[in-house]
Amino acid sequence: MIHCRDVTKRFGDFVAVDHVSLNISSGISALIGPNGAGKSTLLKVLTGLLSPESGEVRIAGLDVARQPLQVRRIIGVVPEEFGLFDSLTIKEHLELTGPIYGLSTQETRERAGPLLRLLGLADAQDTFLDQCSHGMKKKTALAVALLHNPRVLLLDEPFEGIDPVSARTISELLTTIAGRGITVFLTSHMLSIVDRLATELMMIRAGQIVWRSSTQAASRPLEELYFELVEAAPQEELAWLRSPPS
Repeated sequence: MIHCRDVTKRFGDFVAVDHVSLNISSGISALIGPNGAGKSTLLKVLTGLLSPESGEVRIAGLDVARQPLQVRRIIGVVPEEFGLFDSLTIKEHLELTGPIYGLSTQETRERAGPLLRLLGLADAQDTFLDQCSHGMKKKTALAVALLHNPRVLLLDEPFEGIDPVSARTISELLTTIAGRGITVFLTSHMLSIVDRLATELMMIRAGQIVWRSSTQAASRPLEELYFELVEAAPQEELAWLRSPPS
């Protein structure tokens, strides 16, 4: 469903994505790595928000560079910045999104209601976005991304900055939609969540994929592999940090 071949993206002399190739057919795939490793840049390339210097990206057989409108009709995206409007309410975001994808007013309402209830936003649906918490904004962006029933869902750090209940709600929703045939690709550095959620894991370091495996095939704990392959925890002896003598 997602095909990425030899993709490179530079910003001046800095190589953010370095000859990355991926083939994702189904399920929930998670790309994990530290800040600055290239996760968000790669996601923006996959969605067509950034153009790579080299390589090819196809989603459901469509060329992202040459068929951007067709691609946007079949994908849902929760970007790092959300792409929401402070002057609109939660409900208004969905009401305006539906017609963009050819949904009638009735279809939009029939889909929006259950989505908002599931995500715990029904009671706050008339709240303006500038009055919403970070978690509420993230769940609103997810509702917008799912409203048109996308074939592929791409999410940038969906579990960052949200409470445990919201994290569980989103996890269960992603598992459900993946079981119904929607391909999910997400970036994260929340190791414990993605280890339970994803069917396939990838690690990125300095713009390169350094490890890839299904969660069932991983032979060692994810945290152990991460610290070995991607980012070791800093070590420093702070001798002065000790209990004073009794």
